[in-house]
Amino acid sequence: MSDQEYTPPKVWTWDSESGGRFASINRPIAGPTHDKVLPRGKHPFQLYSLGTPNGVKVTILFEELLELGISEAEYDAWLINIGEGNQFSSGYVELNPNSKIPVLLDTTTDTRVFESGSILLYLANRFRQFLPTDHEGHTEAMNWLFWQMGSAPYLGGGFGHFYAYAPFKMEYPINRFSMEVKRQMDVLDRHLAEHEYMAGSDYSIADMAIWPWYGAMAKGVLYNAAEFLSVHEYTNVIRWADQIGARPAVKRGRMVNRTFGEPSSQLHERHDASDFELRTQDKLNPAD
Repeated sequence: MSDQEYTPPKVWTWDSESGGRFASINRPIAGPTHDKVLPRGKHPFQLYSLGTPNGVKVTILFEELLELGISEAEYDAWLINIGEGNQFSSGYVELNPNSKIPVLLDTTTDTRVFESGSILLYLANRFRQFLPTDHEGHTEAMNWLFWQMGSAPYLGGGFGHFYAYAPFKMEYPINRFSMEVKRQMDVLDRHLAEHEYMAGSDYSIADMAIWPWYGAMAKGVLYNAAEFLSVHEYTNVIRWADQIGARPAVKRGRMVNRTFGEPSSQLHERHDASDFELRTQDKLNPAD
C-alpha cells in the first residue's frame, strides 16, 4: 500500500488508537492504570523486565558478574508482560515513572534504577567490573554506551516499528529508517574492523548494551530483515556478535524473561541459578 496523505490537525488529540502491534498499550499520558504491588524475592537485586533487547542487556551483566563468582550480584528476575500492560501497575510506576522495561531495585540501599544504560552503569560501578578504570578506556566505553542509547530508537522505534509492526507498509519511513540503520551498522563495522570489542581490547558494558540490538540485527534474528538490509555485508559486526554470543553468561542472560522462540530458550523468571536447569517448558509440562 502506498503512503496515505495526511494533514495534521491544528491541535492533536487522542481520539483513536494509532494502529500496529502495540497500539493497545500506547497512550499520551503517564502514571498507573491499576493498583498492584510488585513481588519481591530473596536476593539483593530485584529486576522487573522482559527479554527484549533492552531487558537482555541487564540479565547478561548479572550473569557475567555471577560467572566471576560475585555472589553479591544474585538477583530475582520477574516477568513484566508489556503486552498486558504490567508496566502500568502502581508498583511498577513507583520504581519507573516512565513505565518502560527494565527497572531494578537494589534492596541493600533501597535504590531504584531505571533506563537500561543507567542500570548497566550502576552495576558496573557497584562491582567495579566490565568498565575500564583508566581515563581513556572509561571514556571510550561511555562513548559507545551513550551511542547505543541514542541510536537504538532509530533501529527499534523507527525501522522496527514501520517495517515489522505498523498496520501497513509506508515507503517514506521505511526508506528513511533503513538508511539510518545501515549507516549505524557501517559505523559499527568500521570500528570493529580495528577493535576486538567496542571499547578496545576489553569486553565491557558497552558491548552488553549494543549486542542485543545490533548483534541480533547482524545475525538476522531481528525483525526478519536480514535480507532486506543485506546484513551479511557487516562481517566485522558478525565476528563480534558471534564472539559475544558464545559466552556462557550471555547464553544464560538472553534466556531470562524470554517469552518467545524455542521453549528451551525461555526462562520466564529467574530466582536461582538452578532455574536454568529446568526450562520454562518443563515447568509448564512437568513429567508424570
